[in-house]
Amino acid sequence: MLDVFNLIIPFFGLIFLGFVVAKFAGQPVEALGWMNTFIIYVALPALFFKLISETPVEQLASWGFVTATTLSTFLIFVLMFSIGFARTGGNIGESTIQGLAAAYGNIGYMGPGLALLVLGQAAAVPVALIFCFDNTLHFILAPTLMALSGKDRRPKLVLAREVITRIVLHPFIIATIIGIVGAVLAVKPAEPLARLIDQLAGAAAPCALFAMGVSMALRPLKRVPPELGFILPIKLLLQPALVYFMLSWTGNFPPAWVYAAVLLAALPTATNVFVLAQQYQVWSERASAAVLATTVTSVVTLTLLLYVITKGTLPPDLFPG
Repeated sequence: MLDVFNLIIPFFGLIFLGFVVAKFAGQPVEALGWMNTFIIYVALPALFFKLISETPVEQLASWGFVTATTLSTFLIFVLMFSIGFARTGGNIGESTIQGLAAAYGNIGYMGPGLALLVLGQAAAVPVALIFCFDNTLHFILAPTLMALSGKDRRPKLVLAREVITRIVLHPFIIATIIGIVGAVLAVKPAEPLARLIDQLAGAAAPCALFAMGVSMALRPLKRVPPELGFILPIKLLLQPALVYFMLSWTGNFPPAWVYAAVLLAALPTATNVFVLAQQYQVWSERASAAVLATTVTSVVTLTLLLYVITKGTLPPDLFPG
């Protein structure tokens, strides 16, 4: 267990440092703006490009893996959306945010850093694939369902154009596409550019985790919504279990791919869920509570998951052969 703590403490330590510094620095939440811009537009795209461009091309076309992981995310969303729909008397807007809180993990800020720390370079491709396709799913679900709820009254063509734009122009997805092109053409950046990319990629995880801690400190938990009784176990326990089952059932994947997918599925709710809730002015305070509560609880659940992975207790395939 000591080696697991040696892995997890520095990881969550960065979040804790961000939390503590934010409490004492006295800076407003808006002060995070340029750091978030650096993380989203520069550091994490550099990391995705670096990892994917160095990957053998044949590993990038694993459609069985994509289907299993994306379908699992969608099923989790449908489950929590249905629970929310029943509990709110048919409120599509609130149910959508609740569904995202249970299905949309922090795969951008926390995912790459944790998976690469635990599993090494072998986790690069599955992390990138999950990020691209899960985000595409979320970018489609949120505006579509909000339009159905009446929260977004823009014309259908405008909504469709926004969805396509958000998918195609997302910095992570652009970096992934450029990385794939680089892998296919076997293009190697010139040495000065390669060093710059290495520096930016190395800054991605520390900056993202620190910023996440700051964000949590400046958006404190004001009340515990009863929906957390559903969101917590579905997000932190059921989603990774479902991904594990689906990958075992679908086919034989490399152990690092299975473990990376399970780790990403076990991550807490993404801060983007709170951003979406604010954008549509629905369930925003409770979305913030879901982000904070799942993050704090994941210290325990992720530690246990890392223990069974690193000790070989969790087999890479439930149905070998």
